[in-house]
Amino acid sequence: MTNSPRPYALLSVGELLADLIGHHVSHSLLDAQDFRRYQGGSPANMATNMARLGNPTALVACVGNDNIGTYLTRQIEESGVDIQFITADSQEPTSIVLVSRTAGTPDFVAYRHADCLLKPEQLPDSLLAQTQLFHTTCFALSRQPAQDTIVDAAKRARAAGCQVTIDTNYAPSIWPDRDQAWRVISDYCSAGALVKISEDDAERLYGGTQTPERILEDFHQMGAAMICLTLGPNGSLVSYDGGSKQSRIPGRKIDVVDVTGAGDAYWAGFLTAYLDGYAPGNCAHAGAALAKMKLTRQGPLPDKVDRKVLYTQFE
Repeated sequence: MTNSPRPYALLSVGELLADLIGHHVSHSLLDAQDFRRYQGGSPANMATNMARLGNPTALVACVGNDNIGTYLTRQIEESGVDIQFITADSQEPTSIVLVSRTAGTPDFVAYRHADCLLKPEQLPDSLLAQTQLFHTTCFALSRQPAQDTIVDAAKRARAAGCQVTIDTNYAPSIWPDRDQAWRVISDYCSAGALVKISEDDAERLYGGTQTPERILEDFHQMGAAMICLTLGPNGSLVSYDGGSKQSRIPGRKIDVVDVTGAGDAYWAGFLTAYLDGYAPGNCAHAGAALAKMKLTRQGPLPDKVDRKVLYTQFE
């Protein structure tokens, strides 16, 4: 698939925002005293990670017409992502998220403004026809008008021969109406999506712990073509061909330095291997390799990552 005539390997759609991350380790935001500014937003991180691996990538997003928005757009451009589909809204400020620096799942509060103002004209059929992968997140799908814009574009993307993908990073604090979340995610997955979901995401989405079998079955029933269920330190499970085939990838012990963005690193590694034509199990190994690189260093991944490092475990 690498020699595809489509100029974009990935079109990432959704939030570009400023993460204000606790500078020191704390239990939660209650005791986080000082913060540092980073470019954030899962779709934006996915775009930069894919670009770091040498994939031609574009981001469709909306920021405010302010200096935070200018900073974010500049950061994205410097990482090699095409920024021509990022718009600046004149009414709403750029969205920001406060995040604690913790060993486990971080505590965060989102201040949502411009990120959800995506318009259909930012995603014309002509653009969808130029991309191999169309990617978004639950955060991006959680608010209107972005919600309808993205679901509609996903269906048009599939019709245009594009593979749809989603990081099902559901959080009740971002999307309190769980029933609506299920409906929208189901609608999106019906476009034959490749789905990434973590055990934590699934527990939040279901409102309780579920067996991996139940999760995989439910997502296949929605129409997902392939599901990658990440199991934290226990590796991951990939289900495909309607659930008739599965690959289990064991976890490895690593010394975690910074968990922020590990999921985005994993999925960038996975999708890069997918574009390079690797089998689902090997895509998961590639994802784990990039996630490990992210987990064992402070801050973002290096500016350039040789994609060969994704494949050393199995080639």
